[in-house]
Amino acid sequence: MRYLLIHQNFPGQYKHLFPALAKKPDNLVVGIGEEHLVRQRFNGAELPHNMKLIGYKSPHAAGEHTHPYLKGFEGNIRRGQQVTRVLLDLKKRGFYPDILLGHPGWGEMLFARDVFPKSKIISFCEFYYRGTGADVGFDPEFGSNLDDYCRIRVKNSTLTQALLDCDLGIAPTEWQKSVHPPEFHHKIAVVHDGIDTVQVAPNPEASFTLADGRVLTRRDQVVTFVNRNLEPYRGFHSFMRALPIMMAQNPHAQFVVVGGDDVSYGRKPPEGGYRKLYLKEVADKIDHARVHFTGKLPYHAYLSLLQISSAHLYLTYPFVLSWSMIEAMSAGCIVIGSNTTPVTEVIKDGRNGLLVDFFDHQGIAATITRAMSNPTKYHPLREQARLTAISQYDLQSVCLPKLIELIHS
Repeated sequence: MRYLLIHQNFPGQYKHLFPALAKKPDNLVVGIGEEHLVRQRFNGAELPHNMKLIGYKSPHAAGEHTHPYLKGFEGNIRRGQQVTRVLLDLKKRGFYPDILLGHPGWGEMLFARDVFPKSKIISFCEFYYRGTGADVGFDPEFGSNLDDYCRIRVKNSTLTQALLDCDLGIAPTEWQKSVHPPEFHHKIAVVHDGIDTVQVAPNPEASFTLADGRVLTRRDQVVTFVNRNLEPYRGFHSFMRALPIMMAQNPHAQFVVVGGDDVSYGRKPPEGGYRKLYLKEVADKIDHARVHFTGKLPYHAYLSLLQISSAHLYLTYPFVLSWSMIEAMSAGCIVIGSNTTPVTEVIKDGRNGLLVDFFDHQGIAATITRAMSNPTKYHPLREQARLTAISQYDLQSVCLPKLIELIHS
């Protein structure tokens, strides 16, 4: 079998599938991604003979005079053209994939069907934007208007084309499937990317070293908050506004905040980033010696932090569910999650975690305090959280086998 995997930030969601498909020596698996990202992630790594990586050059941005609604779409078309040149070269050299998988979000899949009309095309259905009922309009602090709704409709053009072209779509969660147009639901299967629950597991001997040299362990009270970037979409503003209350109620607790100052989702941050903005808002109400901003962490350090967590707070708009929440559950954390649809699909209040209102700073603080003040009482939640991760989201026993079976069905 011949497989082609396409992802701007390769391998992205195909991190585990890419090598799994190459386990059969007769298979040939080709991965395509943006050149500088492929180089950065693989750094000259030697791959087996039946795994190939190809990078394409970053496309030019949209033209200066392009209509604002169309700037993203034009950028996607330019990226699609770059990838098409790679596909045509592969075809010229005799490579024709039996199965082609790709993330359509950046336009890379726009013309794949035109180059390989006979391939089985499988699209990664991560999210389909909506004017109501999801992320847009959820947070009154960041209002929406007709201009936003019109822009979103055009933004979906690339995703709609992918749904029309694909033979099968794969969404990580039922809720992420649900935001796609109902007329395409028959095409979309639900399979999570998977969590390595063997690696991401409780470790009573774990420790985490702060920047000032202090070492935290399970014997300390540690509240953890983790995002790729600290931004409103992932509830950073709600966390910061709850922080003075949490600190007052838990005078011995340390608060460790992981994440960068860029933006992954939503509006660009003001000058200096959201961390600077919201830290300034609460600056005179918190004990700065007990809140630790780590920036982005190496994976092993991030995992150690989860393993010592006394209470892990995960907040999100109705949007894509983060891997980190399920990793926290797999590590045996008490997860306090926002009562938003992506979270409630996984966390059942009082059974495998606790739910809080995204905007209720008093409620967030009270729930964190409740979880930390009586750890024995909430130990069953830790156990059930891990059991949920293993039974529903384990990479090797659940998700990867189901994904491989699906793409060959």
